Amino acid sequence: MKETRNFSSPILLSLLVVAVLGFLWSGDMAPTHWLPEAVASEVAAEEVATAESADSAQEFQLRPAPRPGREDYPDVGVSSRSIVWIIAQMHLFFGALVLAVPLFVLVIELLGRSTGDARYDDMAHEFMKISITAYSITALFGGTLALALFLLYPDLMAYLMQAFGAQMLVYAMLFFMESILLYIYYYGWDAMRYGNAKWVHISLGLLLNGVGATLMVMANSWATFMMAPSGVNEVGAVIGNIWEVMKGPLWNPINLHRFIANIAFGGAVVGAYAAYKCLAARTAEDRAHYDWMGYTSNFIAILAFLPLPFAGYWLMAEIYAYSQQMGITAMGGILAWLFIVQAVLIGTILMAGNYYLWSGMSRTEGSKRYQGMIKYIAVVLVICFLIWVTPHTLILTSGEIAALGGSHHHLLGPLGIMPAKNIAVNLMLIFTFLSFQIYRRSDKVATVSWEKAGNALMVAIYVVAIVNIIFAGVYYGYFTNT
Repeated sequence: MKETRNFSSPILLSLLVVAVLGFLWSGDMAPTHWLPEAVASEVAAEEVATAESADSAQEFQLRPAPRPGREDYPDVGVSSRSIVWIIAQMHLFFGALVLAVPLFVLVIELLGRSTGDARYDDMAHEFMKISITAYSITALFGGTLALALFLLYPDLMAYLMQAFGAQMLVYAMLFFMESILLYIYYYGWDAMRYGNAKWVHISLGLLLNGVGATLMVMANSWATFMMAPSGVNEVGAVIGNIWEVMKGPLWNPINLHRFIANIAFGGAVVGAYAAYKCLAARTAEDRAHYDWMGYTSNFIAILAFLPLPFAGYWLMAEIYAYSQQMGITAMGGILAWLFIVQAVLIGTILMAGNYYLWSGMSRTEGSKRYQGMIKYIAVVLVICFLIWVTPHTLILTSGEIAALGGSHHHLLGPLGIMPAKNIAVNLMLIFTFLSFQIYRRSDKVATVSWEKAGNALMVAIYVVAIVNIIFAGVYYGYFTNT
């Protein structure tokens, strides 16, 4: 009965979402130029019978964005923004897990099929158990978020319904489809485990990931439209088609950043699950299974985390290109301290990831040849971390400013601007990758004849990369007008 309840709740919720959006779509919120062609022709035949109705339809289609005042928002006694933020953040956490886990489950399942090793299949199946549990919670928070937005921000949601139109219904139907695919994929695992049925199961996994990725990019378009609207005129009236509304300047950067971040986050969460199960295991066999599961999870998380800052750089570059004021507000204005907190968290994640890699290496005999490198990597990481979190300015009193001789410290001031921070974070990424590489090589021995030449080439690549990062950061950051 427990599994039946898990199966039914997201299905019923998705049906409810379709019904609600269908009701909203049938009302005045739905612009006729996004209805299907056959329906639009009927509407045109019935409603645009006179010149007056045609003029009113044109006026509706070019309705400007609402400009509500404070009195137009419902007063619920607490901050509406805080309510929506908390619910949206929880929905995002669980949604990232639900979208990410099937991605690497599909890869692991393919590995099991190609190698014939049943351990891969068992591990992939257990990964999906985590995703299936999170899916019901994701649906619950998603429905709560939609309700909160319509109740607390009715003008905004009416405008978004006008701008995106039928895309909202498509999203609801895709959510319903993902619910069906997810449960068939998980509960049909054993029934489709062998023979040609396995390929049917793998195809279902591929389709599930395709639907999930589509849901993600559609939801991203709503967020980026609010940040950097496209397909509208200077007063916010919708003048473009649905593709022009969706494909704003920040859409693809957000898509890439969220896709990579979901994988890193999902890998870390299932790694934590595997660590708990390993500690709670009562047999050596179970302990070995969950230890391997944790190893695989952390491998996925670290591998996905390494390119994530570059996706973040692209996103912020596009934000500055769209609106320099928006970028300054985010990184140097009212939200600047959030970036300091984020910097601390990123540095902490990198150092924790390195520590995990070093601890994992210590279990193998071959790691002894790399032990001498660890202390130097640690020193570089700590120095770069300190530079990374150094603020450019502080809130100072007049006496403190006089004691410093200005608002910036003469030594620490230059470390608080982006050239120094770019150098620091890129060096942290390079040395994290170095830890990852020696972690992967610690239990292996090179047998090729060109071993020395290959190692020399790898050392040269690292040296050239480090010199290039430092030179480019110092020269273009401090000595050129950029």
